[in-house]
Amino acid sequence: MGSTGLNLIESELPKIKTDKQIDVVIAQAENVSGGKGCIKEDFERLKKAGVDFCTGGNWTLFQKSIHPVLEDPNEPIIRPANYPSGTPGLGYKYAKTKYGKVLVISLLGQIVGKDRKLSLDSPLKVIDEILEQEQHVSRIATIVNFHGDFSSEKVVIGHYLNGRVSAVIGDHWHVPTADARVLNKGTAHISDVGMVGALNASLGVKADIIIKRWRDNEINTNEIETSKPWQLNGLIFDVNPKIGRALKIEPINLTYE
Repeated sequence: MGSTGLNLIESELPKIKTDKQIDVVIAQAENVSGGKGCIKEDFERLKKAGVDFCTGGNWTLFQKSIHPVLEDPNEPIIRPANYPSGTPGLGYKYAKTKYGKVLVISLLGQIVGKDRKLSLDSPLKVIDEILEQEQHVSRIATIVNFHGDFSSEKVVIGHYLNGRVSAVIGDHWHVPTADARVLNKGTAHISDVGMVGALNASLGVKADIIIKRWRDNEINTNEIETSKPWQLNGLIFDVNPKIGRALKIEPINLTYE
């Protein structure tokens, strides 16, 4: 979330990758640049810090400069796949690893914040179409990032894809949930993985601003909180590359004073 989250990734991710022996890192990048979208320069900083692939949410298309990158099948960044036909960018791509390909897909929930009135395609139907279309492509894992507001959607899509993909990772709340587990057919699932940024904030925004807007109906502008403590939330999971199913899952919730 904003420069705070980006700086924290740059300083801490290399150490975490080494300590935890992580092979592939996937990051939700929709709030990196000023809290709205991801400019190409920040995308390059994420890659340099050790992020292998970036998923998308409802702010992904905000920065126009990233649109050509989203369109490029060789650039490891995507926008939600269930945006209407004609939307710039691709909703799924393959991450290339030394072990083989990883299919990464982004989906939006049916009702998400500022896009609640937008006509979105059904995420369930879209994921069915993608999995059918890509069924003959050899890969070691399939990762789905579900960006949604409703807990019911986040839980249900995990069960819907249970046994069909390696992981369904929810986000958008910026608050990590306590339901991380491997479902009974081998799909890792969490309703919300959390965020990287300031801990004492409202979704990364200074809480005082939100309080004034809420209590006093003040018309104001979001300002990203940069003060410590900071938090780094994530999820580590192991996958059996022969069958593409998760073996175990480990939430990462770190704070920095």
